[in-house]
Amino acid sequence: MSRILDQRILLLVISFITSLQSTKVLSEWKKCGDRECETAMSRVQATTDYSGPDCRYLNFKTGEEIIVYSKLSRKNENLWTGSKGKDFGYFPKDAVKVEEVLIVEEVEVLTKETDFLCLDGDEYVFE
Repeated sequence: MSRILDQRILLLVISFITSLQSTKVLSEWKKCGDRECETAMSRVQATTDYSGPDCRYLNFKTGEEIIVYSKLSRKNENLWTGSKGKDFGYFPKDAVKVEEVLIVEEVEVLTKETDFLCLDGDEYVFE
């Protein structure tokens, strides 16, 4: 009985740690094309295949086009946010090359907790 209880506690701890990682704030600041981060900043092309660690990340194949809407800044400048078709998420800037700059002047704004939630289909997943 004690062993079963130990296993359940271990699974609970693992589940808790996983949920913390998937809602972890990646940066407190981001750069956007406008204060609401609704304006596309650039069009990029994937230079490598990329598969992110969780549902907050955008997966893509070499050659696919991505529209960039924000870039994390200060603490974590290597992640950008963009969309490919109906998919949206973070990706490393080193996995793409800029094809067209749409916004020259960037605005730095604070991130929100909702910036780091997983979007599954048309609804947010709260873990």
